[in-house]
Amino acid sequence: MYLETTKNVYKEAAENPQKGLCCTTTPVWQLPGLVIPQKMLEMNYGCGSTVNPRDLINNPTIMYVGVGGGMELLQFAYFSRKKGGVIGVDVVDEMLAACDENLLEAEKLNTWFKREFVELRKGDAFNLPVEDDSIDIAAQNCLFNIFKDEDLKQALSEMYRILKKHGRLVMSDPTCEQHMPDNLRENEELRALCLSGALPLQEYINRITDIGFGTIEVRARRPYRILDPNHYDTAEIIFIESAEVCAIKDPMPKDGPCIFTGRTAIYFGNEDYFDDHKGHTLLPNQPLAVCDKTAGNLASLNRNDIYISGSSWFYDGGGCC
Repeated sequence: MYLETTKNVYKEAAENPQKGLCCTTTPVWQLPGLVIPQKMLEMNYGCGSTVNPRDLINNPTIMYVGVGGGMELLQFAYFSRKKGGVIGVDVVDEMLAACDENLLEAEKLNTWFKREFVELRKGDAFNLPVEDDSIDIAAQNCLFNIFKDEDLKQALSEMYRILKKHGRLVMSDPTCEQHMPDNLRENEELRALCLSGALPLQEYINRITDIGFGTIEVRARRPYRILDPNHYDTAEIIFIESAEVCAIKDPMPKDGPCIFTGRTAIYFGNEDYFDDHKGHTLLPNQPLAVCDKTAGNLASLNRNDIYISGSSWFYDGGGCC
């Protein structure tokens, strides 16, 4: 079974750190007074980052699924310095043990960090060991792409269950716009290595909104890996990207979710402002971040004094909703 293969891959990764297992394209956060142990860095098995300071206000309670070496747990604790403020969940005993060792080392290297800030719990993404509506920020890095359809649905449903109203699910996963051949998609080891389970970004987003998340932010989209005919059983080069996405447990709008992909509207008319009478006011030559839905509605007006940009696939807050 592919989940058993995944456990074995990460059991080995816990016992023998492998720098090349995953290769993040996001620089490691450099924060004042934060020192990351070397082994923790070597066990950074993600494809991006789920740590964003603008999420981490008001002393949040954070849950991270798939602890890896503990680097993101330590980074989250930097912003939530309270006992049990960060909960790390993993199904692999060896990974939990390695993570615990790394956190104890981090306590020696960082005067501000106490081991009690992070609580490690054994559990899996399908039955999270936390209560309903109890978490402000939930996160996973390069884990959900491993899951097949029904497992992915269950994992997303669990995240939705444990989040408070307006809570945030922050994720980094590989995505792929090309067709992934069935022989690669069904290869258990490649799936466990976060290579062949990647979905197209829009399909990935649809899976999230189908669960009920009303707001989606695409925060980054970067080149990640190549599957080429010389090294994999594929007839063509397959390009895989890394996407960082935040799903917010907002109520679902009647006209569908608000999905931010880095689009902007700019009004350059002669009036003091433009009001679309749907809650969006554009001031002259003041860029306004808009969700894809609002961008489409504005474009349908066929005005010659509103510019609407394409998706930058980089959204960092603010805007129309």
